[in-house]
Amino acid sequence: MRTSRSARAGGSAELLREVRAAALVVGGRAADMAPSGSLRVPVAVLLLLLWGAPWTHGRRSDVRIITDENWRELLEGEWMIEFYAPWCPACQNLQPEWESFAEWGEDLEVNVAKVDVTEQPGLSGRFIISALPTVYHCKNGEFRRYQGPRTKKDFINFISEKEWKSIEPVSSWVGPGSVLMSSMSALFQLSMWIRTYHNYFIEDLGLPVWGSYTVFALATLLSGLLLGLCMIFVADCLCPSKRRRPQPYPSKKLLLESSQPLKKVEEEQEADEEDVSEEEPESKEGINTDFAQNAIRQRSVAPSLATDKSS
Repeated sequence: MRTSRSARAGGSAELLREVRAAALVVGGRAADMAPSGSLRVPVAVLLLLLWGAPWTHGRRSDVRIITDENWRELLEGEWMIEFYAPWCPACQNLQPEWESFAEWGEDLEVNVAKVDVTEQPGLSGRFIISALPTVYHCKNGEFRRYQGPRTKKDFINFISEKEWKSIEPVSSWVGPGSVLMSSMSALFQLSMWIRTYHNYFIEDLGLPVWGSYTVFALATLLSGLLLGLCMIFVADCLCPSKRRRPQPYPSKKLLLESSQPLKKVEEEQEADEEDVSEEEPESKEGINTDFAQNAIRQRSVAPSLATDKSS
């Protein structure tokens, strides 16, 4: 590790010397070509800028940038990922330590990366970022949340001594690659899309706030109607309703055959009615004869009772 770090330091020092020499040459030529005393101050400022530039912008950062497009690279190898926001004071304090730790990434065989949650809201939802800054460790697709001290030394010890093995990995069903977290990422991206278009309607098109809300309300209603129609169509295809088939029109033969039993039933009903009508007069005659006989008997009994009383 020391050999690689010293080689990199030697290379950067050599590059620095070359840039400084070029700055001196350019400054000397400019001073010779310019009138005496007229451009000494601008040339001096230029030399100072060129002298200090390699220290500030010459070295390329070892921290990799993760976006929604390349986040699946985290599933291979070992990674340390920082989720931050530019406006977060704690994130700003962590940046020097994170940059220094990234310089050891090649020696530790770990990739050091960061995610700007303001630019990548989908990753914020995919990893359930609820506090800033948040650091994750990933080893071959297994994610663990780092909760230790946030210094370069602690980060190095966490990787070199494999302290991550003592941390329980995130469950697979809430992992970044699961269906649940993919849908969560889509919701976060939708919220950012709505915010972007809301600002576009208000600032660029000049719509009032209530006008922007009206547009989104109508879009929500239309999308709900379309979604409902799609669900009904899918449900009808998967579980079709039982429909009664229309009965075919009966033929003449079937009509004749079905009418014959009906005629027989009607004839039997008429015969029964005739029998009932014949029995009714006979019953009436029997009732009348019985009534007459009873009357005669009562008359014959009445004189006998009168004679008995007189005697």
